[in-house]
Amino acid sequence: MTRNDYVFTSESVSEGHPDKVCDRISDAVLDAFLAQEPNARVACETFATTNRVVVGGEVGLSDAVTLNDFIKRVDGIVRDCVRDIGYEQKKFHWENIKVHNYLHKQSAHIAQGVDKDGAGDQGIMFGYATDETEALMPAPIQYSHAILRRLAEVRKSGAEPSLRPDAKSQLSLRYSNGKPVEVTSIVLSTQHAHKKQTSDDIRGIVEPYIREVLPEGWITDKTEWWVNPTGTFVIGGPDGDAGLTGRKIIVDTYGGAAPHGGGAFSGKDPTKVDRSAAYAARYLAKNVVAAGLAKRCCIQVSYAIGVAKPLSIYAETYGTGEVPESEIERIVSELMDLTPRGIREHLDLCRPIYARTSAYGHFGRAPEADGGFSWERLDLVEALKKAL
Repeated sequence: MTRNDYVFTSESVSEGHPDKVCDRISDAVLDAFLAQEPNARVACETFATTNRVVVGGEVGLSDAVTLNDFIKRVDGIVRDCVRDIGYEQKKFHWENIKVHNYLHKQSAHIAQGVDKDGAGDQGIMFGYATDETEALMPAPIQYSHAILRRLAEVRKSGAEPSLRPDAKSQLSLRYSNGKPVEVTSIVLSTQHAHKKQTSDDIRGIVEPYIREVLPEGWITDKTEWWVNPTGTFVIGGPDGDAGLTGRKIIVDTYGGAAPHGGGAFSGKDPTKVDRSAAYAARYLAKNVVAAGLAKRCCIQVSYAIGVAKPLSIYAETYGTGEVPESEIERIVSELMDLTPRGIREHLDLCRPIYARTSAYGHFGRAPEADGGFSWERLDLVEALKKAL
């Protein structure tokens, strides 16, 4: 039975977090290849540490000469990403970092399955939606993202010059009758400029923005605040802790409020169902909830490498559904072609729209005019209502 009264916690990390620096670089490499060729193949991994970024993985273009030229562009892509995030500190500066590039041509054994429209790997993918926020996302992760996004805005605008790129947020929300009503605790750790700045100093900077982002009435006299609880946080980013692509998969999705298949997204082109099928599952779950067929919905799909048709489709509505889950499973598979090619075409995924996904969540974002976040569209709502 679904619980109605509880406290649930989710965390987010900023674009300057070491792992997110790596996600950004991997997705920027992907975007560069897709801008050149919509059917480019990319599986790019990034590692970052003090004064050093290592990029490796498999890439593919139809022309070998063009491919080699593009591989050489990686150094500039890395530096542009680090500069845009805002790293100009002594031991991690966009101008001075050493970039090691180990990208190479995609394996022919992987290509043979994908070229026939099969899935790029086996695996399970989940999508989730809930009516507790306007974005149909779990509130703890949605607002954890919003806090850090707002702090990044004021840092980059110059309004808060002592803030630095590396940061984490964490919200614990109390639910009553299944809806979030109160923040029981706020954890915010952010890199800052000066060693003499105390936790109280940093709270004075960030608290107005946190209150601005959170719904009125959620912060109460009982809310616990933990701002830079260890004290000084001047050494940050990949100099303070190494980063790696794909280590923040729960931050990227639903903050632990829903299952995760285990596959990371960043650096993978849309033939990889780890990414594209997770987007499709979110798209379907969101449209199911928006259509009023359930208050909460989770969709699972599964694949085998080289096989186009999904092996299974599973729906769960946690006792909130207006129709049987079996009917949802049937109709979503009729309304959307869930083969890898079908997903790419339905959501128009073969375009350079991925660097923007690398921080502040892949879900709960507004669809954009150029096709970004197309999986957040609600264009199946009427068809679902009619069918069910």
